Amino acid sequence: MNYRRYSMSSISFGGPLTPTVKKLIIACFVVFLLQLLAGYRLTYFLGLQPALVLDNFFFWQIVTYLFVHGGIGHLAFNMLGLFMFGCEMERYWGSERFLRYFLITGIGAGLCVFLIPSTYYVTTVGASGAIYGILLAYGLTFPDRTIYLYLLFPIPAKYFVIFTGAITFLVTLSGSNTGISNVAHLGGMVFGYLYLKQGLGRRRSRFSFRQYGKDWYYQWRLRRNRRKFEVYLNKKHRDQNPNKNETIH
Repeated sequence: MNYRRYSMSSISFGGPLTPTVKKLIIACFVVFLLQLLAGYRLTYFLGLQPALVLDNFFFWQIVTYLFVHGGIGHLAFNMLGLFMFGCEMERYWGSERFLRYFLITGIGAGLCVFLIPSTYYVTTVGASGAIYGILLAYGLTFPDRTIYLYLLFPIPAKYFVIFTGAITFLVTLSGSNTGISNVAHLGGMVFGYLYLKQGLGRRRSRFSFRQYGKDWYYQWRLRRNRRKFEVYLNKKHRDQNPNKNETIH
């Protein structure tokens, strides 16, 4: 996919809905409707609570919590972010890689919740951690795209990501109880960065190794052919001058 075609546009609002983003949004809305019907019981089984995961082995919660939300406002805000930034990334990466990244950052954000002792009996819900990871990928991929902070102030995507990450980090350090899992938000960005950095490093390492191997092979063949040619010249010279013991270099 042509990167320049996407990087030339200075402003973007997500564009047409992409297949994986569409399925994720539908899944979140379906689960929300089931929450309205089943009440807290569904949140209890699908939301992420470290005590249930570690004591009762509710391991599926590390994934299912992404599709559970705490209200219509929470759901709408997350789905808007998924649409705005996720569609661009899915078009750029492809559906398979985008879904893998969504799950890795979402699961990574959930694992970070286990690091905070005070959340042991607290239920965490929502796709915010994965969406923060997508936001990070968006800022790294399209750093000069314009994003409107608070829908009012235009700012390049790279600075928007830095601003968002810094605020989330400071709020996490403050330990304030806002009802929002800032450690999960920050965890999604951290896992996203590590995943992207590791992927770029692996591709760079593989390319360098292949190039080094090719260069080494060609250099070896050059030295080998040169030695053969020198032996041939020396032999020819000795045949022509049998009384001289000279070596041509």
